[in-house]
Amino acid sequence: MAVLFVGLSPLETGRVVAAEPARKAEPVEVAATIRLSVDEAIAVFLKQNLDLLISQFGIDYAKGQQITAALFPNPYLTLGTVGSFLKQQLGQPSNITRSGQVITMVQQLFEMAGKRGYRIESADFGTQSAEANFEDAVRQLGFTVKDVYYRVQLAQRRLALAEENRDRFARILEVNTIRFKKGYIAEVDLIRIRLQIIDFQSQVIQYIQEADIARADLRQLLRLSPLTQVELTTDLDYKPIDPDITSLRRVALEIRPDIRAKRHTQSQRVADLKLANAYRYPDVTIGAGYGVQGAVGPDLQNQGMVNVGVPLPLFNRNQGGIMQAEVGVQQAEADLMKTINQVENEVDVAYRNLSQSRRLVETYRAGVLDDARLTLTIVERAYERGGATILDLLDAARTSRTIQLNYIESLYNYQHNFFMLESAVGKGLTS
Repeated sequence: MAVLFVGLSPLETGRVVAAEPARKAEPVEVAATIRLSVDEAIAVFLKQNLDLLISQFGIDYAKGQQITAALFPNPYLTLGTVGSFLKQQLGQPSNITRSGQVITMVQQLFEMAGKRGYRIESADFGTQSAEANFEDAVRQLGFTVKDVYYRVQLAQRRLALAEENRDRFARILEVNTIRFKKGYIAEVDLIRIRLQIIDFQSQVIQYIQEADIARADLRQLLRLSPLTQVELTTDLDYKPIDPDITSLRRVALEIRPDIRAKRHTQSQRVADLKLANAYRYPDVTIGAGYGVQGAVGPDLQNQGMVNVGVPLPLFNRNQGGIMQAEVGVQQAEADLMKTINQVENEVDVAYRNLSQSRRLVETYRAGVLDDARLTLTIVERAYERGGATILDLLDAARTSRTIQLNYIESLYNYQHNFFMLESAVGKGLTS
């Protein structure tokens, strides 16, 4: 990482210190420059992206639910007193309390029908689903990082082309200004060249703005400061790839994290249904206690006690909870089938788009791009010798620019579709 330092010369520093000896030096914000390949950008993204951090909290939350599901109910402690009273009779001394007792009891709820085990099973599947959702967030946001990375490269390639055309016509304007003063060309030709330069300059400004916006998006994804200057080292280039669509479909259904998340969710809903059915059976509460009598009374014996409590399932047998759990299973199954169908179509569409964009890039690289550049060079030389008009030159420049821009955009579209196919499959592809 290179850092640009802005400061004062030694002489100027001495003057500042002499003028203000009591002021403390304040830190000066400097703009750092970081060079990133596309793989390095992904590494920074995985380390610093806030959306991933938020998604990762979901795993910790699910693990907390796992801990809660495995806990046993707390015992219940009861402490009470019992006393007997006798009314005061006429002519007798006051002695209201005849006997007293202190009772201590501990009760414990025992869950029946495997409820605790079903809760643990459901929470386990919930954690696995959260982990798969985190992987899916990495998949989706990773595609976004790569796409934004190459949007910056696209804007820079467009900018370079616009600057090349602007500088080319600036040289033509310089030569033709001399020719105009000597009366070799008409003033209208000179005006047309000036207008063309202005058009190219407006394109330069437009592409600078597009590059700045794309860089800002990339810095946001990588959680970099706005002061950070990002230099990209991976070029927008063509690397042909022709994968097997049958293999891609199979791999996608096996490893796509969103499909795994939906499968875990389905399993969790099945466990919830088992738990709902288990709630038809009442839990048992067992208690044990000990009573200590006071010193006054006919009987000084202490007492021990044991009780068992069971709710009678006469009305509520969790009918509503069972119905809701059954609907949850059906919803999870439908959601899983929907996701599978969506993944199959995503893979198919991404594969077709990649194939078409590959054919277009190869068409340009077969000679069309070179022909457009050569045509502009030939017409420019002919114009300098008087063998072509200014309209011929402008038309050739427009055609050449259009072909080169279309080629650059076809390169970006090919790379975009390549990343789309990677995202649809759920793994990186060898290009």
